[in-house]
Amino acid sequence: MDVLIQEFMKKIELRNANEPEFLQSVFEVAESIIPFAEEHPKYKKHKILERIAEPERAIIFRVPWLNDEGEVEINRGFRVQMNSAIGPYKGGLRFHPSVNLGVLKFLAFEQVFKNSLTGLPMGGGKGGSDFNPRDKSDNEVMKFCQSFMTELYRHVGPDIDVPAGDIGVGAREIGFMFGQYKRIKGEFTGVLTGKGHEWGGSLIRPEATGYGVVYFAQQMLHTRGDSMEGKTVIISGSGNVAQYTAEKCIEVGATVLTMSDSEGYIYDPAGIDKEKLAYIMELKNVRRGRIREYALKYGCEFFEGQKPWNVKCDVAFPNATQNELDGIDAQTLVDNGCFCVAEGANMPSTPEAIHVFEQTRILYAPGKAANAGGVAVSGLEMSQNSLRYSWSREKIDSKLKLIIEQIHHVCVKYGRIDKDYINYEKGANIAGFVKVADAMIAQGVV
Repeated sequence: MDVLIQEFMKKIELRNANEPEFLQSVFEVAESIIPFAEEHPKYKKHKILERIAEPERAIIFRVPWLNDEGEVEINRGFRVQMNSAIGPYKGGLRFHPSVNLGVLKFLAFEQVFKNSLTGLPMGGGKGGSDFNPRDKSDNEVMKFCQSFMTELYRHVGPDIDVPAGDIGVGAREIGFMFGQYKRIKGEFTGVLTGKGHEWGGSLIRPEATGYGVVYFAQQMLHTRGDSMEGKTVIISGSGNVAQYTAEKCIEVGATVLTMSDSEGYIYDPAGIDKEKLAYIMELKNVRRGRIREYALKYGCEFFEGQKPWNVKCDVAFPNATQNELDGIDAQTLVDNGCFCVAEGANMPSTPEAIHVFEQTRILYAPGKAANAGGVAVSGLEMSQNSLRYSWSREKIDSKLKLIIEQIHHVCVKYGRIDKDYINYEKGANIAGFVKVADAMIAQGVV
């Protein structure tokens, strides 16, 4: 079987040289899917995995804009439309200096499986730019977003491709892009999700990814007769996903010890409570400050240039970015008593880290399953836009919980190894693959 996987990856590597994140994401899926396809020849015959690994379309474009000094700035914009077998392309836009085609292909590839797992009719896509919104004025961000959408509008639409936010793209950026799309097209449609509730957005969309990852962790713990109550938790990141992961952890009775940003992490042994979390939200969302300011205000330690994986905990939520947790980090977590890891970010654990988690048989959930709550509520926002109607917070939260429970159920179905262990990565990969693969077979070679 290893030989088949290696032969498959050689073909992928030839077509996608110098794209390490994309190759890593394909390899992690191939390890599960190729053995499964050997047992189910129809998927092998139709070369489904090879086709899923090739984008249906990748768009690259120039984004010129004027800064506040009147100088011309030029960035590069992207949209990778990976797979539309089960619905319109769906996936976020990321504005960050690290954005390139390989990173977006990896994110779009992961999105195909994640969206499939939700059970909602959404294909997979991802886009963004190497633009950095940090330290930019609102006026500069608006000018960039308007220029970005002036090109992107040609390739998106409510029945074609429905982008959302991601790193660097929050309510401000979504608002500016939606306004420009509406101005160009002359129509008010649900072309973006993550909109303000007053103009077509869904309640609890900002909270959904963070809430969902905690709901998924709860489901995993339930398989062992346990719960989140009383657990110690470490969280990486301090953006949207990290904030609402912390909020839900506090709500269910867990103690949050850490949060981080690109400069380092804070460790608060007393726990981050509701009041402290409100300060972090104001710090990051309004003042756009650095997490070290929390340590100064509350008298706790700040570890410059470090990640929180050496802090003792029961549950860990890697919520920052890809490949932030390596094999050494994973072994440190396990040695310190961590027995549950749920990914809020996309592919934050390296293959070596995942190997440690699986060898030690701790509870480990990959991002495509654990962080699917965000895109699930984006799908619910699309439904509300189509209906011209808004659902209550309680209704959306109950739908989110149900979707997470269903994702957990199919992961268990395809990932159970024995009565004591569930390989959630294998389960998520196969469950996400089957729905898309069956649709692709039914639609022919397109």
